[in-house]
Amino acid sequence: MALNQRYTHNDHIALTALANTESGSPVKIGQYVGVAQTTADTGDKVTIWLNGSYELTVSGALAEGQIVYINGSNGLTATASGNFPFGVANTAKGTGSGIAEVAPFGMITATAALA
Repeated sequence: MALNQRYTHNDHIALTALANTESGSPVKIGQYVGVAQTTADTGDKVTIWLNGSYELTVSGALAEGQIVYINGSNGLTATASGNFPFGVANTAKGTGSGIAEVAPFGMITATAALA
């Protein structure tokens, strides 16, 4: 093992919160998307899990396997326009705002970020 290695698997990471963040909420910080495991104030470190699946509130209708997007307020939506890829819906849901099981992408590659 390299002496400078920090994580064997980059499954979770502590980053600086860009806004007040509640545990269990979706988060986007730079190219990372995931779910906050800790509550943090703006400027404090927040631990974000980058894998797994979570029951999260999403606006708009979803089909299984559909991409879920995150907006500038860290809200999840089925709408691609003007939003950033967050993860994949593991469950379908109808129109309006409601709960869906979502698996976050974790780290977004430059190619995906441009899509």
